[in-house]
Amino acid sequence: MSGLTARRRRAVRVLLLDPDDRVLLLRGLDPAVPETTWWITPGGGLEPGEGAREAALRELGEEIGLADVELGPVVAYGTVSFSFQGQAYEQEQWFHLARTGTRDIRLAVPGSDEHARLLAVRWWTVGELRNTPETVYPAGLAELVEQLVTDGPPVPPVRL
Repeated sequence: MSGLTARRRRAVRVLLLDPDDRVLLLRGLDPAVPETTWWITPGGGLEPGEGAREAALRELGEEIGLADVELGPVVAYGTVSFSFQGQAYEQEQWFHLARTGTRDIRLAVPGSDEHARLLAVRWWTVGELRNTPETVYPAGLAELVEQLVTDGPPVPPVRL
């Protein structure tokens, strides 16, 4: 990413847990680098004038068509740098904890989203997250989910 001016972006991500304490992840790719895939939590950029809670609920609706969710507190935050379609980004992001009683989740619009190409959706256990050879963002997600399930939301939120 050297030589590129990073575009600053504010985003919200959702750590969505099901009744079995599994976390939902979306498999995505950058169309500019289609051979590289990764797993991410649902979420995306804040629109002008939009709060983090509003954005989290909007993104869940847009990405997986889910409205039946109990949106909890911000449990983690951090800044991440990445590139997408040749553009460098510096993203400040907040992670909300959320729960749903729904286990059957599908991509609302398979194959596209404003920021990543979404390919699949899957519930993950902490053990599966720890043992997968696949790329999962954010780093340390298994430990964070385990902490959330065991101890509840941290106060204050943890920095990732």
